[in-house]
Amino acid sequence: MSLPDCRSSGKQSSPGLVSCPVVQLNVGGHVFTTTLSTLRKYPDSLLASMFSSGQKPKLTTDSKGRYFIDRNGTHFGAILQFLRNQCLPTENILEVYQEALHYDIKALVKPLQDSAQVFGETVGRQQFIARVPNYQENLEVLVRVARAEAIAARHSAVIVSVLRSEEDLGRYDNAINNLQDQEVVRFGPWKAPATAIDLLDCIKIDVEARGYKVRYEPHSSDRGFLFKNNDEFLYKFIFTWW
Repeated sequence: MSLPDCRSSGKQSSPGLVSCPVVQLNVGGHVFTTTLSTLRKYPDSLLASMFSSGQKPKLTTDSKGRYFIDRNGTHFGAILQFLRNQCLPTENILEVYQEALHYDIKALVKPLQDSAQVFGETVGRQQFIARVPNYQENLEVLVRVARAEAIAARHSAVIVSVLRSEEDLGRYDNAINNLQDQEVVRFGPWKAPATAIDLLDCIKIDVEARGYKVRYEPHSSDRGFLFKNNDEFLYKFIFTWW
């Protein structure tokens, strides 16, 4: 059955009659109730196209007849709030921004892009990460090594080297000789003004985004080898498992 169009007759609706049909949605297990007019607020959005007037909805329904959208619905409420009253979110800005991108709601995407949180993440942090060779691959190695070291232990530690420039490579080789064959995950060199601490913070943010509890500290070897200041390049990432 096609969805009825939502038009105003200019007359007050009688009891029991609904000028804009109510719609129930199941977004990844989160249930929402809204109207077609709200979902169609921005006709060029993906959300509006799902409920286009005169067309059969491009969605399946759940066991209770609610239209099902196969996406995490945690932040869909913020999307509806914007559609209803143009209220911009004040929490979970990055997550709502990703949902706005998915549903192609340009009127919401633009102000969120200008927000400090999204600007800092996309223009600042992500642009820096893009200048660190093999960042995502090394992040995977870091987590894998930490998990391998977690057997019957509350903590596991992984040594990370952070090489700011090509000139660090020679000193890096000398430092590695003091590690007694311990596995080291190397990040860098990179071409950006950010410091080693900036990169360490990026790694910590991305590891914690995966649900892990982690901290880092300068590394000192069992042989007494210790860098003279915190801007050097051998660090220990310590994962806490319980």
